[in-house]
Amino acid sequence: MPGNGKKKARTYQRREIPRDQHNVSRSVISEPAKKVLHRLNKSGYEAYLVGGGVRDILLGGKPKDFDIATNATPEEVHDLFRNSRLIGRRFRIVHVVFGREVIEVTTFRGNAAEADTDTDDDDRRTSEHGLLLRDNVYGNQEEDALRRDFTVNALYYCIRDFTVIDFANGIEDLRNRQLRLIGDPETRYREDPVRMLRAIRFAAKLGFDIEPETEAPIGELAPLLTHIPPARLFDEVLKLFSAGHGEATYDLLTRYNLLEPLFPETVRAIESGEPDELIRQALRNTDARIAQGKSVTPYFLFAAMLWPALQAEWHRRQDNGDPVQPALHGAIGKVIGRQVQATSIPKRFSGPMKEIWELQMRLPRRQGKRAFATMTHPRFRAAYDFLLVREASGEIEPGLGQWWTEFQQEDERGQERMLSQLSTDAPKKRRRRRKPVKRPAQQ
Repeated sequence: MPGNGKKKARTYQRREIPRDQHNVSRSVISEPAKKVLHRLNKSGYEAYLVGGGVRDILLGGKPKDFDIATNATPEEVHDLFRNSRLIGRRFRIVHVVFGREVIEVTTFRGNAAEADTDTDDDDRRTSEHGLLLRDNVYGNQEEDALRRDFTVNALYYCIRDFTVIDFANGIEDLRNRQLRLIGDPETRYREDPVRMLRAIRFAAKLGFDIEPETEAPIGELAPLLTHIPPARLFDEVLKLFSAGHGEATYDLLTRYNLLEPLFPETVRAIESGEPDELIRQALRNTDARIAQGKSVTPYFLFAAMLWPALQAEWHRRQDNGDPVQPALHGAIGKVIGRQVQATSIPKRFSGPMKEIWELQMRLPRRQGKRAFATMTHPRFRAAYDFLLVREASGEIEPGLGQWWTEFQQEDERGQERMLSQLSTDAPKKRRRRRKPVKRPAQQ
């Protein structure tokens, strides 16, 4: 158990890996990133490609983003690049913009815990739970490396001599395909509980194991995520499930008790008997879309993640005597109201999510002009996709989705024929025979 006995601190030593011993090539680095590196170096500053970009190249991949760390201050970087903007208030970073590509440049950060006590202590504050509220101290390259989260993210590439610089045995962990936190895991998680989510995201993305000491405190410390602002957790959820490894991420979150702080009502519903197969099917579809280079809409993702919670609340209200439609509207309001206390959902996403849910009741009603009216709804396509997920997950009998697929492909005459067939196939309502009115006998 974490905290029992004293652990031997891991020692770190700077190591330089020459070009002939690694596979990082300038040809894989984007031209904008190389321009930023060269200009900073020519201006007399240290500048290195750092973090996930170096990690992914070493693993044989091609990174989408490139981050740079430097000893230049944000203002000095900003002065060097007319196409840059300063971001942040407390600890400022610089975004250098090249069309659609943005290169993020950060100044080396130091260990504020070891900073001079005479400096402004407003630069570092922690909460009663150990959560790091502010950490705004500049440092050198080694300090910058050792304050990063995982060893495999503390790797630097120097474009001047083509070496990879490793401060935390990250190369070794890359070879062993494992995630290891730098420093004491419990302390690092308490400083920022989101590191637990990052561990899950990287483990799912890279197919790595979480090193035992890094893994040990997660289950116990998972509730600390409730101290993180809901807006930040919303962003983290999108990162978790929009990286192309959604189902693997879901399994890991469930295993380490990290799903509950993010989706408490969903976990409650599943534990009470609601199936989670729709969530899994939606995540499989999402992973497939990302693999094909297609976009993923946050409201569809949240509609799927909250579906078990909605079903549980909807059934409860109907069992209490509410009519079907009012019960659905009441359940939607209740589920979203509870969810935003965990992860905020901007209105631009919660509105479409409600419409996807509501349209699930309209899609089976196709007679007359209803099908045409439903198909013109701005959220029809997303609702139709959600219907297909419901069928694929086994929640409802197949058939309705195929009908809507064919209806969209037909011309107007074919659509009229399909609607006419619906009327023919529909069971006719039996008319009740009126009882004859007894007339009074004539006198």
